[in-house]
Amino acid sequence: MITNAYVKKVFEDFCKKNPNEPEYTQACQEILESLELAVEKHPSIEKNHLLERFLEPERFVQFRVTWLDDNNQIQVNRGYRVQYSSAIGPYKGGLRFHPSVNASIIKFLGLEHSLKNSLTTLPMGRGKGGSDFDPKGNSDTEIMKFCQSFMTELYRHIGPDTDVPAGDIGVGGREVGFLFGQYKRIRDEYTGVLTGKGLEFGGSLARTEATGYGLCYFTNAALKTLKNDSFAGKTVVVSGSGNVAIYATQKAQQLGGKVVTVSDSNGWIYDPNGIDVAVLKQLKEVERARISEYAKRVPGSVYTETKAGNPTVWTTKCDIALPCATQNELKIDDAKALVANGVTAVCEGANMPCTLEAAHYLIDNGVIYGPGKAANAGGVATSGLEMCQNSMRLSWSFDEVDSKLKDIMENIYENIYTTQKKYDLKSNDLLTGANIAGFEKIANAMKAQGLV
Repeated sequence: MITNAYVKKVFEDFCKKNPNEPEYTQACQEILESLELAVEKHPSIEKNHLLERFLEPERFVQFRVTWLDDNNQIQVNRGYRVQYSSAIGPYKGGLRFHPSVNASIIKFLGLEHSLKNSLTTLPMGRGKGGSDFDPKGNSDTEIMKFCQSFMTELYRHIGPDTDVPAGDIGVGGREVGFLFGQYKRIRDEYTGVLTGKGLEFGGSLARTEATGYGLCYFTNAALKTLKNDSFAGKTVVVSGSGNVAIYATQKAQQLGGKVVTVSDSNGWIYDPNGIDVAVLKQLKEVERARISEYAKRVPGSVYTETKAGNPTVWTTKCDIALPCATQNELKIDDAKALVANGVTAVCEGANMPCTLEAAHYLIDNGVIYGPGKAANAGGVATSGLEMCQNSMRLSWSFDEVDSKLKDIMENIYENIYTTQKKYDLKSNDLLTGANIAGFEKIANAMKAQGLV
């Protein structure tokens, strides 16, 4: 609940300007609720209208993407790019290809990324983009044609010192390769304009693993500081089965935990013996199969269809929960089920997977809550490291990148922890700490650069 008069007016004006955009409004509300403390402590925020400037993107582009399918039929999709702020560096943020993509989702992701990129301490601004195109069910040739058409418009708005996109849901190494090839063809230059590239043409080792690994490094740091504990001996519930979920599962088990669930949009797996990561990788990275196939290959595992009335991954008894699928997947009833089953920590691998009501419930019940803007920052952090390597024409080893990633994630937690103490927050309220810590850096940069 927003109570400060200035913050309340900012939110009301925001809602008037952005009607019918629920995800964007939700993200704004969550951030503004946290920033009330900063506004009261620093009158210069209101004096310089820093909240309004922070919330208003510098640029929002929507464009048509026309392409030919394998039957020579013309297909039309929408493309988007939001360039939110360049106050602390060039715009940086992934591209998402999924039927659910719309203006609200792209803007919410751009707003979240503003704080995430700030928290990494790397010189990266904030941006996001994508399309309502669905790679699933399309041939490699169709995906290539779509990516080429998409980049034929996007190239006008990006560059290594302007805006550096990356992958996200539906945009993996295959799609990034097609996008990079078209950019290079149009611009006749070989630059680090995209991250998440193949290793053969400027990609970084550990980028695939980064978000999942970083999630576990952050969670472990929080457990160590707040509970004098770790993943060792803990039962872990993971949702999703993409890159983030796969490598969060792998790292959690390397750190001594036992991950017992993974999921996709059709259903979820419970494996009491611990998820077999090799089987999971084979299904999702090689065969691109549904998660239901896991139960056919691993004795003792159980598949449950996502259906009204059926249990969900969040009803599984666990010590640690890592939501790694999509926004708003963990609702208030799920949070209540987790608390009732004794969960200690819920840290987000996806962007805003907990509803605001669920997040507050977890915090109010003493659960360590790691918001995605902090806990899943490993992906964009490693993208920043890829940008560094591209600029220097260097390639670091897996261990070098992984070590830098671990340091970044632990520093993100330490920065939040320090902010919590400065503002006298609950020790487990990492949400407010993350929002304030990320915002203060951006606000100071905006104020220093004048009216830009």
